[in-house]
Amino acid sequence: MSYTAVMAEDATKVVVPQIENLLSSDGYLRDFEKEIRRRYGCFQDLVKRIDENEDGLEKFSRAYQKYGIHRGEDNSINMFEWAPAAEAIYLRGDFNDWKIEEKYSFKKLDYGKWELHIPPNADGSCPIKHLCRLKLGIRTKSGEVVDRICPWASRVDRPKEVAIYEHVYWDPPQSEIYVPKHPRPFKPDRLRIYESHVGIASWEGKVATYKEFTQNVIPRIADLGYNAIQLMAVMEHAYYASFGYQITSFFAASSRYGSPEDLKELVDVAHSHGIVVLLDVVHSHASKNVVDGLNLFDGSNACFFHDGGRGTHDLWDSRLFNYTEWEVLRFLLSNLRYWIEQFSFDGFRFDGVTSMLYHTHGMGHGFTGHYMEYFGMNTDTESLVYLMLANYMLHSLYPFIITIAEEVSGMPTLCRPVEEGGGGFDYRLAMALPDMWIKYLKESSDEDWKIGDMAHTLVNRRYGEKCIAYAESHDQALVGDKSLAFWLMDKEMYTHMSTISEPNHIVDRGIALHKMIRLITIGLGGEGYLNFIGNEWGHPEWLDFPRVGNNESFHYCRRQWNLVDDKVLKYQFLNNFDRDMIHLEQKYGWLSHSQNYVSCKHEGDKVMVFDRADCLVFIFNFHHDKSYTDYKIGVGAPGRYRIVLDSDAEQYGGHKRLNHDTDFFTKDEPWNERPHHTYVYIPSRVAIVLAKMD
Repeated sequence: MSYTAVMAEDATKVVVPQIENLLSSDGYLRDFEKEIRRRYGCFQDLVKRIDENEDGLEKFSRAYQKYGIHRGEDNSINMFEWAPAAEAIYLRGDFNDWKIEEKYSFKKLDYGKWELHIPPNADGSCPIKHLCRLKLGIRTKSGEVVDRICPWASRVDRPKEVAIYEHVYWDPPQSEIYVPKHPRPFKPDRLRIYESHVGIASWEGKVATYKEFTQNVIPRIADLGYNAIQLMAVMEHAYYASFGYQITSFFAASSRYGSPEDLKELVDVAHSHGIVVLLDVVHSHASKNVVDGLNLFDGSNACFFHDGGRGTHDLWDSRLFNYTEWEVLRFLLSNLRYWIEQFSFDGFRFDGVTSMLYHTHGMGHGFTGHYMEYFGMNTDTESLVYLMLANYMLHSLYPFIITIAEEVSGMPTLCRPVEEGGGGFDYRLAMALPDMWIKYLKESSDEDWKIGDMAHTLVNRRYGEKCIAYAESHDQALVGDKSLAFWLMDKEMYTHMSTISEPNHIVDRGIALHKMIRLITIGLGGEGYLNFIGNEWGHPEWLDFPRVGNNESFHYCRRQWNLVDDKVLKYQFLNNFDRDMIHLEQKYGWLSHSQNYVSCKHEGDKVMVFDRADCLVFIFNFHHDKSYTDYKIGVGAPGRYRIVLDSDAEQYGGHKRLNHDTDFFTKDEPWNERPHHTYVYIPSRVAIVLAKMD
């Protein structure tokens, strides 16, 4: 079954607002509009077929309540699976000494579906107990019976003595089920995201737990002022070093961190602090694992995935979903609802969206931003329509939901509502920004940074489509790269981060630029902001998971909280700055305001000035040794201004060269295309924020 280019009748009424004024005699713009309508028509056609065949999208997407294994009210067991190429399916496990028995064989239904009913025991008890280990025996076309894990398993675990995960039936007594105590926070109009990985969240050389994250890390996040946690690597992945990108069990919270109830508690405690929790969801591909993954589930090379070359991602060495397959849509849509309804997640970061959008998976070519790069034959309509359907479902059923696309190509309309013909995402990651900072730090000294190019990259995003700005995420910290702090200060961090050590130019420069980079990124780079756990205070080195290549070491797979908690070390200064920067955004809310005017990009002076939120003026002096007195800057709104954030302040490890009691009064004379101006003292490698006081 493939989507056709035939438009549904209502699709002709779709007009994307940001292109309405562009439509002219230019042929490619007319083609752009036509393609938007065609895609929306494919989406409408799919929704119509779901309505006709499944009694609506809401019912269609609740499959997790039926598929997999469930205990009935009478303590019977009911199982439901989809395995179109299987010749027979058996359930075996601890409950029957792992035997293949006909009485535990599934009944074959239409459309590749199978069901099994096991009555309660004679005493009325359930025949399969909580924590019972289970496997599906799939008889393939060759007659061989192979072991598989139920794709809908809510708990999988790996015995210490073997490398393969097993399905563990999760049905705890009512007294052990965690019941949320706190309501969801209101959906924030802007996001300050603390990107996190539970396993690395301890300073010890071990895999940290959900409970440790709840007790030790959430209070830190709340203190800093972040209003969202983005949890990475929660969906179960057999290979820890994959950072959660090679998913093996889509409905199972990773057991290496604790129980599902512990994860529910983590989300609930975050909610008690007014923090929403987003899950990194990987629907772009799946692990190639067979025995404990989805690959070859029913003995065929297809099932959940495309057959042949289209079903494999050569670079990632993983399998690619077939989004035209009815049961794959049911599986993935239900997966999203499962994490919301069972764990109270507030939204999702969709991983690998660029790979989904293009037949080339975004490999082997760059994107210049020209429309023709996005509306040709390379675009994978089937994957795009799935993303539209997922976003449409999520935003229709859950008004509080937030969706973010990890997308680097700049696909137009991806972050516009589906009803406008868009992809339906709320935000996309501004992935060009960390690339810019890493390039600057790798390839040039800050004396050579181009202020105009920096400003262009920071503001270069599609109008009306919100972006999450960030200077670095987990990607920049993974092995092969290193944190911004380590790029700036490198080995000097081992010897000169003490407040009682002799002054060091490299560390002084690194601390100054670390603060400026983060402030200009949150100030100008988007409508949301993201920080990776520990990087706010300059975590040193890089991130490397235990693996054969490093002798299974945890040395670089942890967060050394002891560094920032030690009042003799300078890490505290970066933490203080990040806290006050985030709280300043919380107070003034500039992320929810549209991008304002960059009034100064002076290459010689290395100065950038911009205003935002109608009452704030951001001033950056990137010059390595020149400070400026009475520096004339343009200001949008007239009045009296004062310093509300100063990267040179003593509590941030600065040289306290500025007087915070100074009033800056504007003069009614235009400057740099702003209606007013004032004069400031701006030291070298310092950023300040002025706020209107009247």
